Amino acid sequence: MKKCIATLCFVATVWSIPGATRSSDPPDPPYEFRAAWIATVRNLHWPSKPDLSTARQKEELRQLLESAARLGLNAVILQVRPAGDAFYLSEREPWSPYLTGQLGRAPDPYYDPLAFAIREAHARGLELHAWFNPFRVLIRTPTNPPVPATHISRVRPEWVRPYGPYLWLDPGEPGVADYVIETVLEVVRRYDVDGVHFDDYFYPYPEKTAEGRPLPFPDEPSWERHGRSGNLSRDDWRRRNVDRFVERLYRAVKDARPTVRVGISPFGIWRPDHPAGVRGLDAYAVLHADARKWLQEGWLDYCAPQLYWATTAPEQPFASLLRWWQTQNMARRHLWPGLNTARGSEWGPAEILKQIEVTRQTGASPGHIHWHLPALLRQTNLVQALLRGPYAQAALVPPATWLPGRSPDLPRLEVGTETGSSRLHLHWTPATNAPARFWYLQVLQHDGWKSRRLDGSTRALIVDDARAVAIRAVAVNGLAGPPAVWRRSSNNSPHPKTSVSRRSAETTLPERSTTPR
Repeated sequence: MKKCIATLCFVATVWSIPGATRSSDPPDPPYEFRAAWIATVRNLHWPSKPDLSTARQKEELRQLLESAARLGLNAVILQVRPAGDAFYLSEREPWSPYLTGQLGRAPDPYYDPLAFAIREAHARGLELHAWFNPFRVLIRTPTNPPVPATHISRVRPEWVRPYGPYLWLDPGEPGVADYVIETVLEVVRRYDVDGVHFDDYFYPYPEKTAEGRPLPFPDEPSWERHGRSGNLSRDDWRRRNVDRFVERLYRAVKDARPTVRVGISPFGIWRPDHPAGVRGLDAYAVLHADARKWLQEGWLDYCAPQLYWATTAPEQPFASLLRWWQTQNMARRHLWPGLNTARGSEWGPAEILKQIEVTRQTGASPGHIHWHLPALLRQTNLVQALLRGPYAQAALVPPATWLPGRSPDLPRLEVGTETGSSRLHLHWTPATNAPARFWYLQVLQHDGWKSRRLDGSTRALIVDDARAVAIRAVAVNGLAGPPAVWRRSSNNSPHPKTSVSRRSAETTLPERSTTPR
């Protein structure tokens, strides 16, 4: 088979052309964080049961990631440390019981779930953020199986407080923050994660006694040793413990790997009456979580307040709460709220679409996170509405411009044709100034431009019926470079007189389907 491969000249190629009129100019890629949580605690989302085979665990996760990518998400947030355990090979904490059915037992046949998840996510153009619960270290069950000697509750029992059904690391013990930060850094240093993520669990949500009375958190020992002698109230002392942990954690992650993003998803109400008329749990007073301060100080790269109410909720209006959080964003970090998509089947697709539209109107770098991925995928009507509307084109994650790094330069694109076929063989190589974390591919076909994200290791693709093709590199910090653009000439073949004798790659990756698996 005869093949002609054309090397394009990119001197005059521009990727963002104000007022451009040529239909073959690629549109600017949209920027929006589109993510979903995958919880592993109590086998909520994955794995579906704790005693599945290694092969079945892998297949379940592949299906979730494939569906997320086909839907148009660009990130998943995977819980890797639910309660003093690990979904990865750790020198500090035992294997999770939600993985193998027994705390401390490794997968058999062996694999590293986090390494597998990162590889499979990146292969589909998805970022992977590792989600940690910092202070919850054991969820007790009626059977109370044995706890291995390597578990922190046995290594440092003086740090641990029983509270309701949990064992909880006491944030008031000075060594606790050091331990948790080093646990997070073990993952940051050893795994190619795109971010580390924390939800709303710092001090625990209130438990009750058998008689229904509030159960106080039993931190009397640390309060007596480290708090009472100071000039802070007990509540203020607890908040300072969490503040110091958040600040130290952020700085430690940046020292270890500056481009790894730190995200926190606090309860959606900072305090009642903020904004006026809002009612609900006082996270500042009850959880001792001053998320407003963390956002104002810039001790995170993105804040994802859990705005789990409808736009019509009289005492927790979605839009008003989001605008209030935006007014507190003095450090100009990303603000990507959590959506209660699990209630989408009750609210209807229009409510989730409206919430996404509100996020786009509120900030210059929009984004949102679905609670949770399986619930999102089960709602066929919502999935179809997203694909027809806000997720019609693949989106890039908004870059964290305050982090180090530069935009990649123009890649080199080569296009080859097959005699008697409409197929195009694409092959590209990155510039040398910045490696590509992902590629953003745009293809102009008869019904308009289509786009998708590709793994940074991808170098070749076959597409059908393309009138134009554009490819740009995306750096690890999220910055995108200019596109290399190829346009079909009027005689329906690649640009003449630029043939080179280079073999086209045979790897075929299909265009993103409009129907998720």
